Amino acid sequence: MTPSGKQYLREFLTAMVAYAVLTIGSAQALKSIETPAWRVLVALLPVIPLIFALLAFLRFLNRMDELERLIQLNAIGFAAGATALVSLTIGFLENAGFPRPSWIWIFPMMVIFWAIGQFLAARRYR
Repeated sequence: MTPSGKQYLREFLTAMVAYAVLTIGSAQALKSIETPAWRVLVALLPVIPLIFALLAFLRFLNRMDELERLIQLNAIGFAAGATALVSLTIGFLENAGFPRPSWIWIFPMMVIFWAIGQFLAARRYR
């Protein structure tokens, strides 16, 4: 693994550990908080480490060579298109009476499609 890859992994994993801790902590804390303003603040705490994870990825992306950036562009394009296709399909199914899923599943779906896109693009270019 390259030095920039190791640095990215450290930064990203640190952010993800903080995210997991804050997600569990905020869910527990919300059970005992009644003030609406505090509930909003505590509910949004897990977003802070996600911002750091995004910044770590953007720094890593800017350190990649042209081929790796092309692979990432293809992967992100695939993820955006596939996520849009699935979310629109779900929206149309809601019109037919299907239940509305939580928005919290959009990001994991996008990450899965991004991984699939990386696999496909890497096979194409390598």
